[in-house]
Amino acid sequence: MLAAFAVLLLFQCLGEAVVFVLHLPIPGPVAGMLLLGAALVASPRLQALVESAANTLLSHLSLLFVPAGVGIVAAAASGSGHWIAIAASVLVSTILALAVTGLLLRGIGGSETDANAVEAKDGDA
Repeated sequence: MLAAFAVLLLFQCLGEAVVFVLHLPIPGPVAGMLLLGAALVASPRLQALVESAANTLLSHLSLLFVPAGVGIVAAAASGSGHWIAIAASVLVSTILALAVTGLLLRGIGGSETDANAVEAKDGDA
């Protein structure tokens, strides 16, 4: 399992290096994950090595959110006096996210309903 964790950390570091050298606008761990995905597709032996460690990490995924929760609680004091602005921004961003998602689904689903209408029209004739 130690070798599998080493592989995962190696790809994270490779992602950081690629982003740093190429000045890419994405986080290094995301680039590392993409590199790892490509390597897993190319090498089934690597997949067998990493799979057990990845499953172990996934089974304890909730523990990885503890530092983020502690950071939010620790930073909550700096937000005092700005709660109205914070609440308004959360509300507006939630509404915008729902609206964009709805419009995208309507755009994607619109072509399917148009195709179904044409099929139904052809079936009636």
